[in-house]
Amino acid sequence: MILGKASIRFDEAPYILGYASVVGKKEGEGPLGKLFDSVVEDPMFNGTSWEDAESKLQAQIAHYAIRKAGLNAGDIRYIYAGDLLGQLIATSFGLKDLNIPLFGLYGACSTMGESLSLGAMSVAGGFSEHTLCLTSSHFASAEKTFRFPLDYGTQRKFSATWTVTGGGGVVLGKTRSKARVTGITTGKIVDYGLKDKENMGACMAPAAADTIAQHFMDYSSKPEDYDKIITGDLGYIGQTILIDLLEEKGYDIKSNHMDCGIEIFDKDKQDTHAGASGCGCSASVLCSYILGEITKGAWKKVLFVPTGALFSPVTSNEGNSIPGIAHGVIIEHAS
Repeated sequence: MILGKASIRFDEAPYILGYASVVGKKEGEGPLGKLFDSVVEDPMFNGTSWEDAESKLQAQIAHYAIRKAGLNAGDIRYIYAGDLLGQLIATSFGLKDLNIPLFGLYGACSTMGESLSLGAMSVAGGFSEHTLCLTSSHFASAEKTFRFPLDYGTQRKFSATWTVTGGGGVVLGKTRSKARVTGITTGKIVDYGLKDKENMGACMAPAAADTIAQHFMDYSSKPEDYDKIITGDLGYIGQTILIDLLEEKGYDIKSNHMDCGIEIFDKDKQDTHAGASGCGCSASVLCSYILGEITKGAWKKVLFVPTGALFSPVTSNEGNSIPGIAHGVIIEHAS
C-alpha cells in the first residue's frame, strides 16, 4: 500500500530469514564485539590490496547470511548490494563468483537502507522468493578513495568519523521467521550547502531529519510508536543536529534515538572522535545488535534509517557541497 509522499506499507511483509555480520579487528574490540558473526584480525582479509580486502569481506558476509538462512546460493533470486568505492568494485569483484543476478546500488552510507527497501519490494511484490541485501565498507579503502591514503599519515579532525571495516547481509523471503520488514520510507536528496568532508555527521543529519519527519507524516505515526529510531552513522555531532532539526519540526526523539555510529566504538578508549560511519557501520550493527534484539522480542518495532553523504573526490575537490540522503525501513518482531 502506498502511503503519503514517500512510503510503502507491505500487505505481505517479507521475513528476515537469515542475517550475518563480519567486521575488522578494531570493530571487534568495541562494545558490540561479541555480537558479530566473525571478527577478522587481518585488515587485508588475505587479499592483495585494500580494495581486494573489501571484496573478500563482502564474499564472507554473503556466504554467512545465505548459510544462516538455511539456503544455498542457487536459492537466491536477486542480490541488492553496494559499497563506497568507484564503480562498486568491492561488490562486483566480491560477489561475482556467486553467479546470482545482481543490482548494484550506491547510496553512500545509506546503501543498507536502500538495499533492504528494494529487496523487500521485490519479495513483497512477488518478483523474488529469496533476496540477499548487503553492503560493506573498509577503513583503508575509504580513506584512500575519499581522503588520503593511510601512508600519508594525515591528522584527523575531532569532527571526523571513523569508517567501519565491516558489513552486513540480510536474506529476505516469505517463510515465517522472528523478524520482518513491514514498510519503508524512501529519502530524497537534501543539501544544506555543507562542504566539510571531515564532518559527515553534519552533512547527513538534515537528510535523516527529512526522512524521519516524512515517515511520521506518511504513516500518521509519532516517535513513541517505535522502541528505537535508529540512524546509520551520524555520530555524536550528527545526532545533536538531528535531534534539534526534528524538534523544530515538532518531533522529540531524544528518549528512543540510537545511532549505529555511536554504538559500534568506544570513542574515548578507541580514539574514534565523533563516532563511526561507512556503509558497513549501519549494516554490521543491524545484522548483529539490532536484529538480535528484534528476533528475541526485546524490541517490537524499530525505524532503521541509514544515512549517506553523496559526494566524490571530484565534486569535493571542485568545491561543491555534500548532499545527503537517508532511507527508512520499518523492522518488526514477528511472533
